[in-house]
Amino acid sequence: MFTCLYQIAKNTFRETVREPIYLLVLLTALCLIGIFPVFTLFVFREQVKLVVDSAMATTLVFGWVVAVLSASYAIAREINNGTALLLLAKPVRRPLFIIAKIVGILAALAVFCILASLATIIAVRVAKDQFRLDNTVLAIYFGAIGLSCLLGGVHNYITRSSFPMAAVLSMLIVIPIAFVVIYFVPVEGERVGYAWNVVPALVLVLYAVWAMGTLATALSTRFDLVSNLVICSVVFVVGLMSDYLLGRHAEGSWLISSLYACIPNWQLFWMADALAAGKEIPLRYVALGGVYIILYVALFVVLAVLMFWQREVGERRTN
Repeated sequence: MFTCLYQIAKNTFRETVREPIYLLVLLTALCLIGIFPVFTLFVFREQVKLVVDSAMATTLVFGWVVAVLSASYAIAREINNGTALLLLAKPVRRPLFIIAKIVGILAALAVFCILASLATIIAVRVAKDQFRLDNTVLAIYFGAIGLSCLLGGVHNYITRSSFPMAAVLSMLIVIPIAFVVIYFVPVEGERVGYAWNVVPALVLVLYAVWAMGTLATALSTRFDLVSNLVICSVVFVVGLMSDYLLGRHAEGSWLISSLYACIPNWQLFWMADALAAGKEIPLRYVALGGVYIILYVALFVVLAVLMFWQREVGERRTN
């Protein structure tokens, strides 16, 4: 059973990172995060807050987009064209199939968030000086992105394999190396280092992206890309405003309190305001956030299994 789970999850991960849209969204997010320090030249004293807020928002929103697109490509397309029958015709149960798909998609989302988090920490390092940019660091960062794409192109030319996957895997090697090199790059003869206090906030963003990815996977068993995107957009917006829309009315109605409990509160994972106030994010809060998101992921996994249980594989849906 575990061998089947691993193989299906691995193939799902490979299929996800092979998609050109995955690489396109990832490159867009990394380039945007790298450009954000340039805009700090037009603000006064709040340059770090600008970069942190913008980079975390980019990671969250683009991660949500990748989650919906990946789930639709990995689940809905295989169900509609009957590819999933090749696995389900073998002794592979439907719950195992859908859980393995979720694990593979979450692994691809983790790669996206890890690379975006490294880019965020580098961008904060560049934005520490109010009146000038560290062009050396920017050159190393964008050079690492370009080198990764170049290595992916060379690998594609030699082996005729997938360019997006080769480029993404190259980024997993080149960008961490650039991250270490930048750490030792001095500024006016002094080592600056990184703002490690941002890391817990980035971990919480990863939790939120995982929850959205699991929900998108569950919905993709019944809905196509557009419907999935619309429903996830509604859940995302309502979750951001759940304290205002539902929280203040939760005590008077069991229905509202149930909705408030079922819809993820994304504000719990948005720690940009705490970082701007100079507060440290306790590791205990990160651990509790992990427990919170595990419960939601488990809920969405059960939802995915129930929605897929009676699904006719190969039957094209138009909703």
